[in-house]
Amino acid sequence: MPISDTTVVFVLGGPGAGKGTQCEKLVATYGFTHLSAGDLLRAEQDRAGSQYGQMIKDYIKEGKIVPMEVTIALLENAMKATTTSTRFLIDGFPRKLDQALKFEESVCAAQFVLFYDCPEAVMETRLLKRGETSGRADDNEESIRKRFRTFVETSMPVVEYYEKQGRVVKIDATPTPAEVFEKTKAAIVERLGAKF
Repeated sequence: MPISDTTVVFVLGGPGAGKGTQCEKLVATYGFTHLSAGDLLRAEQDRAGSQYGQMIKDYIKEGKIVPMEVTIALLENAMKATTTSTRFLIDGFPRKLDQALKFEESVCAAQFVLFYDCPEAVMETRLLKRGETSGRADDNEESIRKRFRTFVETSMPVVEYYEKQGRVVKIDATPTPAEVFEKTKAAIVERLGAKF
């Protein structure tokens, strides 16, 4: 897959902002391939014989960010393994500025960042509700608070960095998923119009 033909959109937002829901809708509507850094890491931690498995488990449990070399390698492998699409939504990545710079240097540049902006109280309510059924170890109150702190301290500088370059589309993620998706579609068409 020639990386130059690839369209990458980073999808960022706090935990519970609805990134996964919006990505599913974008996949169905525009044929993107959705790569969730978190899902790739969770799958890798459970893969038999994984050299990274235990380390990933420990980082996730503590609400800490997995070393970027691991995450970037998993993302790049997943992109190379995809033969059906050259449009990628990368969700929940980059979580830190050094990850953004490293990915753009070693894999390819992102077209822009979709940033789902949502008040912490709304995200917390969504996550606690999800925790009732998700079975995810980090959908509990203590982990949620740690994840919020991590997001504000480390991921917001990424959003600010891309914002300075005019590469961020900020979307209010408070309304219903359908309303949020209408805004998301408008952003995709505006930014990538010629390709759709």
